Amino acid sequence: MEDKEKIKSQISKLEEKYKDSGQDLSSYLDGLLHQRYLTYWDYIHLDTLLSLQVPRTHFPDEEIFIMYHQITELYFKLILHEQKQLVDDKSNSLEFFIEKVRRVNSYYKVLISSFSVMIKGMEREQFLQYRMALLPASGFQSAQFRMIELYATPLENLVHVSERAQFSSESTIEELYEHIYWKKGATDVATGEKTLTLKQFEYRYTPRLIRIAKQVENATIYHKYLSLPKEQREDNTLVDSLKTLDVNANINWQLMHMGSAHRYLRKETGDIEATGGTNWKEYLPPSFQKIVFFPELYTEQELNNWGKQWVDHMLNPDKSKIE
Repeated sequence: MEDKEKIKSQISKLEEKYKDSGQDLSSYLDGLLHQRYLTYWDYIHLDTLLSLQVPRTHFPDEEIFIMYHQITELYFKLILHEQKQLVDDKSNSLEFFIEKVRRVNSYYKVLISSFSVMIKGMEREQFLQYRMALLPASGFQSAQFRMIELYATPLENLVHVSERAQFSSESTIEELYEHIYWKKGATDVATGEKTLTLKQFEYRYTPRLIRIAKQVENATIYHKYLSLPKEQREDNTLVDSLKTLDVNANINWQLMHMGSAHRYLRKETGDIEATGGTNWKEYLPPSFQKIVFFPELYTEQELNNWGKQWVDHMLNPDKSKIE
């Protein structure tokens, strides 16, 4: 009897839900009756997913390279999924804030540890050959990573460190975007000419990135933090979580890229250029860029030395020691 009452209540709720659609509940129930059972492979579109790896050469390890980057982009999407919820949240709940940052950190943790697939999971000789078929494509062109940065912190914090003092929150989005740090990594220092990699990326994504920057103007995750009451801003769990996010995104993630670049692009007679023509030795070291999402959380000395000790260790492992 109890089950019948429950079913009756559920039917009543369904009638209420669908009454404004122009169809009665009976029509929807007919559709449910004729609908196929859902399978795992249909739900996640498994066959489509497994068909998206299309190597351009015959080298077996190229498929590893493709899948790794596809997996990385899926994790970036997970990070953005959490960031968007946090930016859109109106509750100002400390617990909600901490939980979303915790999730983002958990995704970064997987990404950082997964770089062993790139560093140790491919034959260097194969990579150096099939990479020539990838020109000028480059991981530099990951638009999702640029979006992660825009949701995390004000655009003035992403201006190249050599020019950052010239700009402020009063500068326009367009001005700030033109001087964003990653453009330096794909621009010839001597001529000022942009690489084809950067030109392609800007043509494809600049309107979208500008639109996002304007949507989150004064509403980034950093702004959300600064708007919290003082006692919440000083919450140790939140502060530690945000600092961990900064280190994950702007130090550890970059250093794992450096490790991969050193593994595949460095040789005794000189460094090999990246496929997109980016200057990876100047672009990747966090101590060169000093990108910090939440600068309020650090002392001036910490900001000045951002990532330096870790990069020294990476470049000169026998001469430096990480505490």
